Amino acid sequence: MPAALSAAAPKRDFFKELGVKPFINAAGTYTTLTASLINPDAVAAYDYAAKQFVRLNELHDAVGKKVASLLQVEAAMITSGAAGALVVGTAACVAGKNPEWIRRIPDIAGTGMKSEVIIQKSHRYGYDHAVRNCGIKMIEVETAAEMESAINAKTAMALFFNANNNVGQIKDTEFVSICKKHNIPSFNDAAADALPVENLWKWSKMGFDLVTFSGGKGLRGPQSAGLLLGRADLIDAARANSSPNGDAIGRGLKVNKEEMLAMMIAVESYVNKDHAAEFKEWEKRCKLVQDSVSSIPSIQMSVDVPEIANRTPHLHIKWDQSKVKITYRQVAEQLRNGDPSIEVTPGGRDDLVMNFWMLQPGEAQIVAKRVREILKAASA
Repeated sequence: MPAALSAAAPKRDFFKELGVKPFINAAGTYTTLTASLINPDAVAAYDYAAKQFVRLNELHDAVGKKVASLLQVEAAMITSGAAGALVVGTAACVAGKNPEWIRRIPDIAGTGMKSEVIIQKSHRYGYDHAVRNCGIKMIEVETAAEMESAINAKTAMALFFNANNNVGQIKDTEFVSICKKHNIPSFNDAAADALPVENLWKWSKMGFDLVTFSGGKGLRGPQSAGLLLGRADLIDAARANSSPNGDAIGRGLKVNKEEMLAMMIAVESYVNKDHAAEFKEWEKRCKLVQDSVSSIPSIQMSVDVPEIANRTPHLHIKWDQSKVKITYRQVAEQLRNGDPSIEVTPGGRDDLVMNFWMLQPGEAQIVAKRVREILKAASA
């Protein structure tokens, strides 16, 4: 085909070809909903990297150094999401850079490797499976005294789930202090907590030895990427337990040149953006939806900004179902099955919840119109 004709050919609609329906995201950065849309500058970096060969470890070194500088931390590496960071960060605390130990994980019994990870009972969560992949045993505690008593020669590290800071009895600062006192590594999973921007260095400066963030949520990097930040010796050990090294627990958690470069640019863009202006835009979108349904009988609305994870405006809508004859889940289903399809925050048992930070220009108006249409029809 001549170049001129090729250039003029229409672009393929791959999702349409596959029968996969895109949607307007009024839900948030949920992995099952493909989280965020990659920053355009990061997409350009990905495309740039895709067209050239480089030595992967050389790029790993350079990108890690740049990200560490941007985030005011000692060292950094790009991982395969926050879950990948949990795996290789734990491996760093268990095996270090010992080649034989690296090969043995997760079969660590009888090797001399430290085999226990301390965690608050209230901090147990689905993602601690990534930590258990390394063959360790979780030791649950509830109080500071219990934590100190649990620390022994087998303790590899202590894991903290940042989103549950207000739930556990041992808060972040005390948790770090206990770890420092007993010279054990502390690891904070702050995957969804990149808002506000200061959070990206807050917990490292607090004293956590390792901190992880998801790359594909608020940072708007590749969904397959994440950040592991912290002590240089532990980041170096995490690298040794990770791809491209063979026969390591992290070998399958591959991060190639495209994700590395795109993630670096996503971090750079995120640090330098006008966060105050962005938050005002989220509030504007929220108010647009509020105004669209405020006249419907029995409607009650509230807006909250979570204290820790996903610190963006969440709109909660309730109504008297004897006057507006539809359930919250039915509204969510009608939005999902409509054209265009719209996703709201999952759950919906007690109210209809929407989050606006992933909306694209013009989509807030569509969401407002559709929610009003559905509720108004149900109140007729």
